[in-house]
Amino acid sequence: MPRILTVAAAQLGPLQLSDSREVAVQRMLRLFERAKQRGAELLVFPELALTTFFPRHYREHLDEADQWFETEMPSPVTKPLFDAAKASGVGFTLGYAEMALEEDETFCLRKRRFNTQILVNGQGEIVLKYRKIHLPGHAEFDSNRKAQHLEKRYFEVGNLGFPVVRAAMGNLSGINMGMMICNDRRWPEAWRVLGLQGVELVMLGYNTPSANTTGIGFEAPHLRVQHSHLSIQAGAYQNATFAVACAKAGTEDGFEMIGHSIIVNPQGEILAQATTWDDEVIIADCNLDQVQLGRSTVFDFDKHRQPWAYARITDQVGAVEPHVWSRGKPYSPGLTRDADKQKA
Repeated sequence: MPRILTVAAAQLGPLQLSDSREVAVQRMLRLFERAKQRGAELLVFPELALTTFFPRHYREHLDEADQWFETEMPSPVTKPLFDAAKASGVGFTLGYAEMALEEDETFCLRKRRFNTQILVNGQGEIVLKYRKIHLPGHAEFDSNRKAQHLEKRYFEVGNLGFPVVRAAMGNLSGINMGMMICNDRRWPEAWRVLGLQGVELVMLGYNTPSANTTGIGFEAPHLRVQHSHLSIQAGAYQNATFAVACAKAGTEDGFEMIGHSIIVNPQGEILAQATTWDDEVIIADCNLDQVQLGRSTVFDFDKHRQPWAYARITDQVGAVEPHVWSRGKPYSPGLTRDADKQKA
């Protein structure tokens, strides 16, 4: 019997600064019901699904931003989502701003803020948590920007890595599932870490503006969509996994977001795509057995990966200028596979 899971992306139209969490949850519950009626077994919601994308709004003091963060999950406001999952047997992911009282890397207990996503099963239980690692934007108010992008101000870099969990979902007793948030999708390292854990389904929430507001140069809106899809399709293909990527869309607080939520198969093909700027459910049947083709041929990691050649990926952050060739002096790098073996 094929291992088929019916997945859905619940794209949200805009949430304005004045919209309450109750408004957001009621809209999400309506999407939940529509997805369930269409046979979904797992529903993916966007990044920061409970509020507007507040990093576009500057607050001088961080405590002034506390209004946008959740201190517990489920909370009284979000509990209806967990109840809906338990009543229907349909799992879901939820992206939100998390505030936690935790020790930091110096063992100091303090208030910490993360851009977080959780995976909830059909019994209403949290089975996986992920905190966004690749934070874009900036930390201080930038007068040159048409809109602020203050993720580096409001969030810390996630400290949970890229975990994968094997858990029951729908009618399947075990699926290897992992998560990303927004900008993570543009970093192939993130996909590969999930792929190296045998991930079969990646769930991704995002909020991406239609315009690049840095003022550095022009990036056409259609390329914003293309780059988003390109990243997801390449990541799914190169790691032989399904991916569900769910966005917010439309004009939020005066700024347009790209939407274009998609579901992608392990061949990198788009199985379903949102076509509106509003609340919308897209759905697809994912035959998880299809991951085997890629991971037993082109992307058979056991046979083909060469970690000795990838040291720069983990040893280096910024780009380093290459060796400059001069006539009569052929370049010979210090690191070779043989040398690496001898060192080991």
